[in-house]
Amino acid sequence: MKNIRDLDIKGKKLLIRVDFNVPLDEQLNITDDIRIRGVLPTLNYALDENAKVIICSHLGRPKGERKPQFSLAPAAKRLSRLLNKEVVLAPDCIGPETKAIVEAMQPGSVVLLENLRFHAEEQQNDDGFASQLASLCDIYINDAFAVAHRAHASVVGVTQFVEQCAAGFLLQKEMDYFHRSVSEPMRPLVAIVGGAKVSSKLGALDNLMDRVDKMIIGGAMANTFLKSIGHDMGKSKVEDELLDTARELLNKAKRLGVKLYLPVDCIVADRFEARAESKRVTVQEVPADWMVLDIGPATTVLFSEAMETAKTIIWNGPMGAFEMDAFSRGTMAMVQHVARSHALTIVGGGDTDVAVHKAGESSNISYISTGGGAFLMLMEGKKLPGVEALEAKE
Repeated sequence: MKNIRDLDIKGKKLLIRVDFNVPLDEQLNITDDIRIRGVLPTLNYALDENAKVIICSHLGRPKGERKPQFSLAPAAKRLSRLLNKEVVLAPDCIGPETKAIVEAMQPGSVVLLENLRFHAEEQQNDDGFASQLASLCDIYINDAFAVAHRAHASVVGVTQFVEQCAAGFLLQKEMDYFHRSVSEPMRPLVAIVGGAKVSSKLGALDNLMDRVDKMIIGGAMANTFLKSIGHDMGKSKVEDELLDTARELLNKAKRLGVKLYLPVDCIVADRFEARAESKRVTVQEVPADWMVLDIGPATTVLFSEAMETAKTIIWNGPMGAFEMDAFSRGTMAMVQHVARSHALTIVGGGDTDVAVHKAGESSNISYISTGGGAFLMLMEGKKLPGVEALEAKE
């Protein structure tokens, strides 16, 4: 996969796919601009080379309709401030008016196209739509790892109509870090997998089992594993249809010599509410009418000791309902242990990045991935359509 440095971009029109799907408050103000900041190295490099920078992205789920609340205007405003340069927001991402704006661009100028998903053809990977996007540029750059797992027109289709295509610095960085953490890791390699559902991470668990030295399972998904070995989990979230699958994964770990860690104690509550009555119990003592909402202190110690010798740690998914303070201690403690580790630490997806930022430890993590779904697809051992499209242009 070529990256932007491999191409002569001086004075050329660059169509750069980014992920500006940023969170907005009720007044449509950006509450977190980390995704915009993430692509600044690519944008600044292009501007330093005097390229004409045409940026495209989606925002939210407008479902193929033009909805003002999903306009990229807030992103244009924030990007203008970060680049200290005017960013022109085109009225659309295709069409004669947008084409005219692009044709009038001077070297070193920036145009942000309006939301790609105002057109249903974007998510349909429609050739006609992809061709219109391609007609705007000389070179296509994908710097949107967070959507690289989507076979959309601006991610995959467009590459069929542009001769020169490459990765931006962010996409390249994401792939390099993942390669270092899973394909050729420093060992021992420890995977921490949490979150709500086993079903959503079944492929990742199965694939990682063949690669890791230790696996730590927490969050609500641990309930299914615990029930599969005979523990009564009360009213906790459990995927009963996957009990056999959980047992198979436990047996696979034993067969491969992978050390697998499950919670030994937990914080339970009488209902799923921030003010619910809660207490600590061992996993053998979950009350019949209560539910598990966090790992307990003994589990935190167990998990931290399991990470002690790690050279590489990869983490996806929180340890409990950390959005509620009463049930955030387990996840926050894990963040601190991972942050203090001397290992290469990669965090991504499943709100794990949110927990890291909330704990104020983002600067102490080796790399925080910008893509949840894409990160999980890589964990499953699958190839990303957006990356395959770039590799096909070699």
